[in-house]
Amino acid sequence: MIDGETALFGFIAHPARHSRSPRMHNLSFDHWGLNARYLAFDVAPDQLAGTIAGIRSMGIAGVNLSMPFKQTVVPLLDELTPRAQRIQAVNTIKNVHGKLIGDSTDGAGVFQDLQHQGLHLTGKRVMVLGAGGAGKAIIAAALDYGVASVTVFKRNNERFSAVKRWLEQLSQTTSVELKLVAYEDHQQMQQVAQSSDLIINATNIGMTTTGIPLPLETIRQLKPQQTVYDVIYQPLETTFLRLARQQGCHNHNGLGMLIWQGALAFEFWTGKPMPVAAVRQDMLASIQASQPLAARA
Repeated sequence: MIDGETALFGFIAHPARHSRSPRMHNLSFDHWGLNARYLAFDVAPDQLAGTIAGIRSMGIAGVNLSMPFKQTVVPLLDELTPRAQRIQAVNTIKNVHGKLIGDSTDGAGVFQDLQHQGLHLTGKRVMVLGAGGAGKAIIAAALDYGVASVTVFKRNNERFSAVKRWLEQLSQTTSVELKLVAYEDHQQMQQVAQSSDLIINATNIGMTTTGIPLPLETIRQLKPQQTVYDVIYQPLETTFLRLARQQGCHNHNGLGMLIWQGALAFEFWTGKPMPVAAVRQDMLASIQASQPLAARA
């Protein structure tokens, strides 16, 4: 029951109504018997400063953020966690008596998911496709999980030099080998794909089309001992994952990332673990129910 003691949490984005976060967090609050509710707020980009001021003044306990606010919110906060500092972006805010602390749980969500599914990350060679918001979060988070190297493939466009400088700065703080390669260099792409233990697609290729983020001939050379992760979770199996599965690879879609970034945020706010198994079952049923019949066949 909502009363005068109910703690309010929320999701801030534009648009926001599509979010599955309220379902995930409200189930978790109920699991622990916490007097808390989570709502979605569609905030116009020019209203962000007022929204953050409202979080302080109304004592909203915490929020998640998505596009277009993950970077623009940073100057409005009081403190960042180390992983948020690395990418200068946040997806989670905790309100501690009016002090707003920003964290980034997106990238860590991928590696938490993989660890809980039995993958040992220490010493692994990681290939990341894409260096947008999700890609940068994953690259930065990889430094905390003992991997040996991260090779990033990114289109050689106007942002290529900036990403290269960012990786060079990161390299000064870690022993993990970091390398940036142009997406257009298919020869290096094939070589790195063949030698990587873990390949992560952090692009949106395959979300709305049957496109694939690696050349077909490269995918057909993947081996069963390799792990392929696609941050896309709708559809639950992209063309990329289907082709990798046919090669015998260990496959994971982005549902685990969605759940574990939420689990890390939930624990950041409440100090309690999210009931991940129950949340996964509920989220999977919700996604399957929302897919067209043809996609479920």
